[in-house]
Amino acid sequence: MKLLALETAAEACSVALSIDGEIHLRYEVRPRGHSELVLAMMDELLSEAGLVPPQLDAIAFGRGPGSFTGVRIATGVVQGVAFAADLPVVPVSTLAALAQRACRENGFKRLLPAFDARMGEVYWAAYHLGAAGLVELEGREAAAKAEDVNLPDGDGWYGVGTGWAAYGGLLAERMGAGLEEQMPDLYCSAEDVALLGVAGFEAGNSVAPELALPIYLRDRVANKKAG
Repeated sequence: MKLLALETAAEACSVALSIDGEIHLRYEVRPRGHSELVLAMMDELLSEAGLVPPQLDAIAFGRGPGSFTGVRIATGVVQGVAFAADLPVVPVSTLAALAQRACRENGFKRLLPAFDARMGEVYWAAYHLGAAGLVELEGREAAAKAEDVNLPDGDGWYGVGTGWAAYGGLLAERMGAGLEEQMPDLYCSAEDVALLGVAGFEAGNSVAPELALPIYLRDRVANKKAG
């Protein structure tokens, strides 16, 4: 199984190549210049592996939410490569990828990934670690004001992502004792897009290149926590 994964939705730009479960990664935190950087990273990884795109089984990408420009960059590159090489595409939620990274690197099992969506909002979701070692969504992903996000019940939750850097005080106050820790400086990585992408491909969740579309969430609203 050979899968290439791209992630450009936020401050970090990264590309990962998964070959039979072994992942090779290029990762750099750079607020701008993702369009040039992601192509260079992709070329380096494929060249080092002695591969060309038609030899891949699939390509995955962080489909959002995130920066409008960043999400469009990954979408455009993936569509171009997939069309040219006749490859299926696996869209991966960037919130899921962020939660997966927190699980993989820190062993967290209940995650509240959030990105700063500007305009006083966050992109938000709740994930837990599933039996297969991959994160699973609880409820749905949404964009909302920090004071309006639909917070989960229970304890042992970890807040990760730039949404916590922008609104961590308010979110932590609302979560109370249910929140264990915040990691506001954690970014998505293509390594986790690759992990989720391989699982998605094996589950039959790949799409044709023209259906590999970005997700922005701006038209979806979360409700306040009941009680």
